[in-house]
Formats: sequence, structure tokens, C-alpha cells
Amino acid sequence: MKFKIVVLRGDGIGPEIVGEAQNVLNRIGDVFGHSFEYEYHHAGGIAIDTFDSPLPSDTLKACQNSQAVLKGPFGGPKWDKIENKKRPEAGILALRKGLDLFANLRPVKLYDALKDASTLKPEVIQGTDMLIVRELISGIYFGEPRGLHGEGKDRYGVNTEIYRFSEVDRIVRLAFQLAELRRKKVMSVDKFNVLESSRLWHDVAEEVSKHFPHIAFEHQIVDNAAMQLIREPRQFDVLVTTNMFGDILSDEAAMLTGSLGMLPSASIGGQVGLYEPSHGSAPDITGTGKANPLATILSAAMMLKYSFKLQRESDAIENAVESVLIAGLRTADLARKGEKTVTCSEMGAAVVKAIK
Repeated sequence: MKFKIVVLRGDGIGPEIVGEAQNVLNRIGDVFGHSFEYEYHHAGGIAIDTFDSPLPSDTLKACQNSQAVLKGPFGGPKWDKIENKKRPEAGILALRKGLDLFANLRPVKLYDALKDASTLKPEVIQGTDMLIVRELISGIYFGEPRGLHGEGKDRYGVNTEIYRFSEVDRIVRLAFQLAELRRKKVMSVDKFNVLESSRLWHDVAEEVSKHFPHIAFEHQIVDNAAMQLIREPRQFDVLVTTNMFGDILSDEAAMLTGSLGMLPSASIGGQVGLYEPSHGSAPDITGTGKANPLATILSAAMMLKYSFKLQRESDAIENAVESVLIAGLRTADLARKGEKTVTCSEMGAAVVKAIK
């Protein structure tokens, strides 16, 4: 089978880690008889420098006409002081909106070989295996009105959190459908005791749960959920929440795996899925070989699973990642003090070699 993928290398370490993920995809093609055609476009900081836009119209059009998008991280200090609508993050939001990607899936799985890489006690985190389902194109990141107003000491900022019934209904339904393929547990996270938007979320989630009586369902308030992620992470199977809460909780949950460098993500909902690591562009280590490509490689595995329906090939990547970790290979972010490390390209090559 032949697949067309738009590649957005992004900024900082983006080109390095995306390149390793492509090497892994090419190996999958060789082993399983597929071919992957890549079309390269600019987005993020590099697009700002080249086209004065974080998401040029040609880039969005190409993404909309592809079968999937493989994306590196956007941004860096170079673009921190420009106006919000032109920052790299604006390109990310526009890309999600343009592809109608209402659901962000972030699996948080602790590989047994990395149980000592986390700062948390191994006996607390061992066995952690959850899926965070984050609503992606509504909520406070998109609500209007928004903006900075006034002058001097009278300045103030406004952001609006808004959720509609249909937006909550579709993301919560997806969470239940995904739970059917896992351990059949859904936790909905909100702040219903303070926020009206969360009151709606709470009520709609409760209504949706009635259609899935065979799936265990609970609510948690977000501050309690943040504590429970550290206290007892094994209690979570599928966690579904709002855009902002999901952004925060998924980064917190990354520490259960030892590093953000282990956290892949898939953004789905429209005709074209977007696959990217959950971490940033890490400009401080760009070009040093210290980047961890595993989150991006595992994101490519999610692409095979969700966009191309190639479960066996997706499993082959995950098994290869696990095997190199069991063999003791560690990038700098995963290594304990005094432990030998491998470079980004060495880790990528090891995964390629491990695919059978």
C-alpha cells in the first residue's frame, strides 16, 4: 500500500527527531511491503521567518489534501516577543482548526525498563497505562472575546472559556469508544464547582455515560485529578477533559514515563490526522545529538494505527521501542547519573534495526 504524508519538520530539534521517525516508517515499508511518499512544507517559526506566517495557506492546503501529517515541535525563544496571532503557537491552533482535529490522544505508558527514570517511586508508577483524551479546538484557547486592553497600570487581559453541547458530546463519546478497546473505564475531568463551562461539561458527560452502561464512569475535579495522577496513576484508563486542563495534565502525566521525550500524540477527528511529539522544540539542545526521538517515533506508530489502520505495523514499532529500552539504550533525558547515553540518530537506528 502507498501512503501520502505531509511532513512539517518544525523548529529546534524538530528536523532531527522527525527524520528518525521517517527512517522507522521507511523500515516498516520495507518489512511489510508499503511505501510512504513525503511532501515537505514549512510551518511554525521557520515559516514565520520565510513567509511571515506561522501557517502559510499552501501548507494548510497540502495538509488537507494528504492522508496524514507528521509534525515536529514549533517555536522557540526567537519568536517569543512577536504578537500572538503571528507566533508559532498560532500556527498550531490554526492547523488543528483547519483540519477539524477536535480530539488529541496522548497515551501515557510506562515501559518497565524505564521505571527508574522517573523521579517518582517505581512502586507507585509501575503498570501505568492510560490514554488522555483532550478536547482540542474549543475552550479557552479559541473562545471570544479575547485580547489585551488598556494602557499602563490599567492594562488587562481577557480570555473566554466556552463549550457547546455538541463539542462536549462528541469528545466524550469518542473517549467511551476508545475505552471499549481498553480496560473499559472513563474518568471525566472538569471544574464544575466553579466554572459554568465545566458545569455543562459535567452534565453532558453524565448524559453520554448512560449510553455506555458497560463502561465504568467517574468524574474528578481537575485539582484532585492532578494530585491523583501522582498519587495513584494506575487508577486511570481513559481520562477525558477540556483543552486547557488536558494541556496541563498530559504534561504532568509525562513525568510518569520518565520524560516528555516518551510521550507521543495523535490529533484526530477530521479526514486527516496529525501526529507529533508532546514536547517542545528544545532549542538549547538543537544539533547536539541529545534529542530523544522516541516520542516522535511512537507518534508515527499512532499514525499507522489511526490513519492507515495498520495495527500490526504499529505494534511492530512499539515492540521495537520496548526492545531497545530493555537492551539499555538511553538518550540523555532518560539516563540516570553516570549511565551511558546514545545520540538521537543512534537511538533511531537501533529502533530501525529492531523492527522485524
